[in-house]
Amino acid sequence: MVRCMGILENRVANIDEHRVGHVSRHCVRPLGSTVVLRIRRDRASRRQFGPGRAVGQVLQISLLPGSGLHVHRRGRHAEALAHCGAVLAADPTDTTAQSLLQQCTAALATPAPVAEPEVPQPNSSFDWDAAEDQVSDIVKPAFVDEPAQAVGADDFEAVTRSGVRLADVGGMDAVKMQLELSLLGPLRNPELMKAYKMSARGGLLLYGPPGCGKSFIAKAVSGELGANFYQVGIADVLHRWFGESERSIRAVFDTARRNAPCVLFFDEVDALGHRRSALSGTSGIRTIVNTLLEELDSASASNDGVYILGATNAPWDVDAALRRPGRFDRMVFVGLPDTAARASIGRLHLQDRPIEGIDLSALAARTAGFSGADLAHVCDTATQLAMADSLHTGQVRPMRMSDVEAALRQVRPSTGPWFDTARNVVEFGNRDGTYDELAKYLRRNKIR
Repeated sequence: MVRCMGILENRVANIDEHRVGHVSRHCVRPLGSTVVLRIRRDRASRRQFGPGRAVGQVLQISLLPGSGLHVHRRGRHAEALAHCGAVLAADPTDTTAQSLLQQCTAALATPAPVAEPEVPQPNSSFDWDAAEDQVSDIVKPAFVDEPAQAVGADDFEAVTRSGVRLADVGGMDAVKMQLELSLLGPLRNPELMKAYKMSARGGLLLYGPPGCGKSFIAKAVSGELGANFYQVGIADVLHRWFGESERSIRAVFDTARRNAPCVLFFDEVDALGHRRSALSGTSGIRTIVNTLLEELDSASASNDGVYILGATNAPWDVDAALRRPGRFDRMVFVGLPDTAARASIGRLHLQDRPIEGIDLSALAARTAGFSGADLAHVCDTATQLAMADSLHTGQVRPMRMSDVEAALRQVRPSTGPWFDTARNVVEFGNRDGTYDELAKYLRRNKIR
C-alpha cells in the first residue's frame, strides 16, 4: 500500500513501497479526485521497472469512496457526494459508490435537527431565598443610578412633639399678640368661632430678616396647640427627577393629615412657592407651585386639625396665589429681637458654658440691630477667646465680660442688606398695603 497523507488504495497496480521509493508530499489532492504521484527511482526500482522508466515518472491513482464514507460520517455530505461522482465517472458499476451516493442524497434532503440548549437544573438542596435575604443589604446592582427617595406616606420620623411654648420666647410681645389674635385665640375657643361663623382655614406666613427666630416661634405655636410639629424644608421636597417633587409635596400633606392635630411648617416658602411670573415656561418650579396650591386648598377645605405655617425671608418673592384667602392669607412680621429678647437669647447660649460676671443687660444694650443668629455668633466668639487664653496659659478660666466686649468688636450685624431691600419694597411695592406692618416697624425703629 502507498501512504499519501490519508487512506489511499492503488487501483493501477500493486506497487511495493520498498521498490517504488518515497512518494512526494506535494502529491496530496482532495479526496475523491485523481492523485498524481511523482516517483523517485532508486537502483532497486530501476531493476524492477527497467531502464525505460525515468526518474519522476508520473502515475495516476484514483481514490475509492472509502474516504467519501469517512467525510459522510462526519456530516460533510456534499463533499462525500463529490467523491462518489468522481468514482462513478471512472467506474459506473461501483456498488459501494452507488450506495454511498444514495446515503448522501437522503442526508442532504433531510434537515439536520436543531439541538436545544441544555437548561441547567437548579440544585434542590440549595435555599436560594435564604441566600438572597442574606446578601440583599450587601450586594448592590452595578451602575444603577437610583432616583432620589421622596417622602413617603408612612414617614412619621420627621413628625415630633414640641415642648416649646410662647413663654419661652423672650420679648417679641407684638408678635405674640398677633399670633394670639389671628390663630391661637380662635383655635382655643371653637364655640366662639362657631358663633361668629368663622373657621380655622388658611395658613400663617411668618416673614422678616434671617436669623430672628421664625422657626422657633413656629415650634412654640405647635406647643401651645398641643399638636405635632412637622417641619419641611426645600431639600425635603425638591428632587432632580421629574415628578418626584410633586409626589413629595403630596406625601408631606398626607403625613400631616395622618398625624393631626399637626402644625405643618414650611421653611423657606419663597424657594418652594417662587413667583411663577419670574419663572420660564418650561421651569419645573411652576408645577411644584401648582401642586403646593392644590394641596393647600385641599387641606383647608376638607381636613381639620392641620395648621399650616410658613416662614420666609423674602415675602416679595412668594407667588401671589399663595397669599390668597384660604392659603397663606395672614402675614405676621417677625422683626429683630428687642432688648428683653436679646437678653433671653444671650442667657440661652451661655447657660451651659463656664462663665463669670456676664452682664446680660449690658449685652442686650450693646447689641441693638443684632439678629438672634448674630447674638449666637457673639457668644461663640467670646467662648473661643476664653478658650484660646486657657490654651496659652495652660489654666482653664471661665468666660468673662471682657471676652464678650472683645467679641462685640469683631462681630457686626448681618441684617443690613435685608433692611435695604425692605425699605425699597415699602416705598415702591406696597400699593396694596401688604407691607404696612413692615413700614410701621421701620418708622418706629427709625430704620432709614
